[in-house]
Amino acid sequence: MDSRIETMYQRWLNETDDKNELSGLSEKEIYDRFYRDLEFGTGGLRGILGAGTNRMNIYTVRKATQGLANELKDCGEDVKSKGVVIAHDSRIMSREFAIECTKVLAANGIKAYLFDSLRPTPMLSFAVRHLGTARGIVITASHNPKEYNGYKVYGEDGGQIPPNTADGILKYIDKLDIFNDVLVAEPDYIEIGKAVDDAYIKAVKEQSMKIDIPNGFKVVYTPIHGSGNIPVRRILSEIGVENVIIVNEQELPDGNFPTVNSPNPENKEALDMAISLAQKNGADLVFGTDPDCDRIGVAVRTDSGEYICLNGNQTGSLLCEFILRKHKENNTLPCNGAVVKTIVTTELVRKIAASYGVEVIDVLTGFKYIGEKIKEFEASNLHTYLFGLEESYGYLKGTYARDKDAVVAAMLICEMAADYAGHGMTLYDGLQELYKKYGYCEERLATKTLYGEEGSIRIKEIMSELRANPPKYIGGSEVEKVLDYNEGIDGLPKSNVLKFMMQDGWFAVRPSGTEPKIKFYYAFSGENCTDVSAKLESAEKMISEIN
Repeated sequence: MDSRIETMYQRWLNETDDKNELSGLSEKEIYDRFYRDLEFGTGGLRGILGAGTNRMNIYTVRKATQGLANELKDCGEDVKSKGVVIAHDSRIMSREFAIECTKVLAANGIKAYLFDSLRPTPMLSFAVRHLGTARGIVITASHNPKEYNGYKVYGEDGGQIPPNTADGILKYIDKLDIFNDVLVAEPDYIEIGKAVDDAYIKAVKEQSMKIDIPNGFKVVYTPIHGSGNIPVRRILSEIGVENVIIVNEQELPDGNFPTVNSPNPENKEALDMAISLAQKNGADLVFGTDPDCDRIGVAVRTDSGEYICLNGNQTGSLLCEFILRKHKENNTLPCNGAVVKTIVTTELVRKIAASYGVEVIDVLTGFKYIGEKIKEFEASNLHTYLFGLEESYGYLKGTYARDKDAVVAAMLICEMAADYAGHGMTLYDGLQELYKKYGYCEERLATKTLYGEEGSIRIKEIMSELRANPPKYIGGSEVEKVLDYNEGIDGLPKSNVLKFMMQDGWFAVRPSGTEPKIKFYYAFSGENCTDVSAKLESAEKMISEIN
């Protein structure tokens, strides 16, 4: 075994309370836990719970917080004095990690605000702006399986920290010894709760399109054991959605997520119980939110009474058209309006926005980049932000927060479904209308998970191979152009993303920044579903051959 790894392993055995967990491990397992420090990227930390430098535990959380504290102290007293607000979701150890953050901040003389219980990530984004803090921390691993937890840092604008800020904090973290250089005191924080909740709900409600909810309108909702239960039900009640049926088995917070394989609303399995309940009750709409309530998955009823799950692009396209249409009907559509989407999100949105005279602006993958655009718009007044979306089930209307928000999305989706119901239509009917008007298109995502150091190396090899030998045809269509975002395109920051452009579609490849995965995004347009499906299946075959 590498001597550095052996030395660190022995230190953890001697200096932590993790002897029982660490004793008796195989050499391979020791290597995986200690071959690196858990990476601090623009998304902060995210990893498997457990002992070791490459795991989420109180020591890696403390070290990250000490690095953040040192960064704040070097920013000057005026910044440091603003403090840090902390939130957490329902995951295993989330509350404990949040308390550990307050211990480190207290030892460094930095004021901490901590919510009295679990809260959605977008509420943390709002709270940073509402309380005027210098930074925010949220303890969550979003939609990852139960074995994971994470640590995300937010800037004073309420958005996730951009790469340059993350790199700066990382430099402070890298200088620290995980045991000797971290200051820890008794927890000391200002507890926050109802007042911030009320202000947040008020801000969300201001984004309402003020649709009358028909009598008998039924919604089935599942928080999937996460933080959305209270705020989502409250906002629906305040806009007049009275008949909300909750999946009782998934209502209460539980970091073990006992009813699902993964608490990810992108997966149909996570909504199966909600769909079953909807079938029994004849509900108009089904939706579920992930543990930190920033993503939302939707199922809609077809003419046959079957419920089908919409993907993130379909829900986003429907929301975009609904918001722009209502603004136009209400004469509130600004002449400089803009919709912001990521480079791997559907191009259908561009066609919809163009029909309303609204510009669509592309950003890199990650909602933090949408948040940065909101900040730019406010500084320049060149655009008015109307809506932001990403294919991974994240949406935001309004500028009260700078991250995707499933609470506002739940409100708007209910209003949208109610608006269609007023015209004798379902959301499924609405989607078909979009396809008739703008042309049929479909997008899909395939993911390969490659664990450990070997997986990380293989992901890099796949990207190198695709750069060196790009495919000439994808889905039977000729590749006309290759966009390598590592070279910087359209003024965007450099990013390890490849995008292959065809006349009738596109194909993108991106290593995940937060998980041991490489993602393949692909989209095609055509005359009808059958035509497009054949192209998608051909692309899927190509992906399956990449090992």
